[in-house]
Amino acid sequence: MTDHRYWLFTFAIGGALLILSLQLFRLQITEQQDLSSIARGNALRDIRIIPARGSIYDRNGTLMVDNHPTYTITLTPRNFDRAQIPLLADHLGVEDSIVTQQLEEAQAWNPYRPSPSFSNVPFERYARILEDAYRLKGVGWETGQQRHYSTNARASHILGYTGEITKAELSSGSYASADTALYRQGDILGRTGIEKGYEPWLRGVPGVARSWVNVHGLEVMKYAQGQSDQPPRQVYDIHLALDHRVQTLAESLFVNKRGAAVALDPNTGGIIALVSKPDYPLELFSGDLSPQAWQDLNVHPDTPLYNRASMNLMPPGSTWKPFMALLALSEGLLGDRGAEATIFCNGYHPVGQGRFFRCLGSYGHQTVLEAIKNSCNTFFFELAARMDLSVFKQYANRFGFGVETPTDIREQTAGLIPDSAYFNNTRSYWGKGDVMNLGVGQGHMGVTPLQLAKYTAALANGGTLHAPRMVSYLVNTQTGEKMDPPGLPDPTPLGIDTAYVNLVRRGMRLVMEEGTGRASQIPDIPSAGKTGTAQAPRNLRDHSVFIMFAPFDDPQIALAVQCENTGDGSRCAAPIGSLMAEQYLKGEIPSSWRTDVRMDRAMTAISQPLSSENQ
Repeated sequence: MTDHRYWLFTFAIGGALLILSLQLFRLQITEQQDLSSIARGNALRDIRIIPARGSIYDRNGTLMVDNHPTYTITLTPRNFDRAQIPLLADHLGVEDSIVTQQLEEAQAWNPYRPSPSFSNVPFERYARILEDAYRLKGVGWETGQQRHYSTNARASHILGYTGEITKAELSSGSYASADTALYRQGDILGRTGIEKGYEPWLRGVPGVARSWVNVHGLEVMKYAQGQSDQPPRQVYDIHLALDHRVQTLAESLFVNKRGAAVALDPNTGGIIALVSKPDYPLELFSGDLSPQAWQDLNVHPDTPLYNRASMNLMPPGSTWKPFMALLALSEGLLGDRGAEATIFCNGYHPVGQGRFFRCLGSYGHQTVLEAIKNSCNTFFFELAARMDLSVFKQYANRFGFGVETPTDIREQTAGLIPDSAYFNNTRSYWGKGDVMNLGVGQGHMGVTPLQLAKYTAALANGGTLHAPRMVSYLVNTQTGEKMDPPGLPDPTPLGIDTAYVNLVRRGMRLVMEEGTGRASQIPDIPSAGKTGTAQAPRNLRDHSVFIMFAPFDDPQIALAVQCENTGDGSRCAAPIGSLMAEQYLKGEIPSSWRTDVRMDRAMTAISQPLSSENQ
């Protein structure tokens, strides 16, 4: 009996020792790395240092976008005392349930790491939390920034807005690198415009600061005297080609209108101004945008989020005639006499089966030069009747129509340039009239203001296509090193005879001197341009279109303007374009502008209907 008890007791003691040994082995060997990491986390805290987002400047060095400080409250669920939920909720000015919800989300993400749970906390609330930090174990804080806008120019569709990264984006793995997590819950990234297109450069790479903290989460001292800290790096400021003064003027001229304007430097492709109206205030997105405000923007009948400058398609109207002249001269459609050949205009052009297309006048014998000056429809109807549709499409594509434009503008539409295959696929019957309509920029075709501006810039500089670019250069905020914007192609020659280009340029000069653009001349600065009227569907008022470059002998600006439902090109688009060019070339609009016929036309040509002024 005694032996039985002895062995039973021995086995019990041995089993207990074995279990304790196995547990000790698990803690010391098998799970040592995980547990030591947790233990260090109680005393050693890695604090991400989010670098200040890069600033954005205009072409003259005027600050347009920088940062204002913000405060974010973090939760580490493993350390948080749920009994303190009411206290934290009171300091934040939210319901207890909101804190509970954020705590659960942080728990699901990582219970051992601080999770950004409350962003854009007002300073006075942030200060109250700091005062009670000893009671709020597991509550931390981070300082950050939100975007601040410094000029009167909205430039909504150029600058773009930022927003908080979503759970779907985080789980996709697209926003992480091999050496460090670039993004975490609560982080901000660019959503549209420059903010999105240049996100890696504006954001940079976050740094890490390591500190010893006490049981209340308060910093005691730097770890290893800060020698293991990793500072933020690779942040760039961005310098735009945009002139904020031209942008501001153009936006003011589009009040109560729908439309767009794009102005380029014809020698570089730099975007001097890009306006899409109606637009929206970027300040809406610098804080916490309410779901209702987002919904209102998305369902607004005037579509303020839609970038008309690079996406809106409409026929180019008579601004297409310089293109048709170049095609005809290059392809020999005017015969051996070329530029000296004439086409007779008696006020109309026969289409067939007793149908006629009318001209704006009865001009008699017209050369290319005269036809551009007078905007003679008959001349260009005849050129279209002589051309091959496949050649038409090839030339249009060469000029950048009907294809996406190489640019750092992410939102764009390729446009529509038809050929016979298009007509065969979309229409049960098509004929001569459909083709002739293309000669005057009407019918089944659509181009964007950005494409028109690029085409005008190529005419201005003698035949070279530059990729439109919003950014001139980037500057590393740490080293001061400059960098060209990445991914943009080199300039491309059009391959059009320079003599033909110069002839067309002369015709556009005559438009401003004697033709439909004469009321929109820039005082003391010779310019070249072409007005256009784009037919609108459903019996709505026609659209106003205008292209222009100046000065004529040494072009520094080329632009295109579209005004929706405002009538012919000389009424709205031409005066707006002329005033934009004058602002850029002279640095100001003289005080006499209030009596300027251009200003009168620009301000009285109102789009109808329009639901609101700016949103």
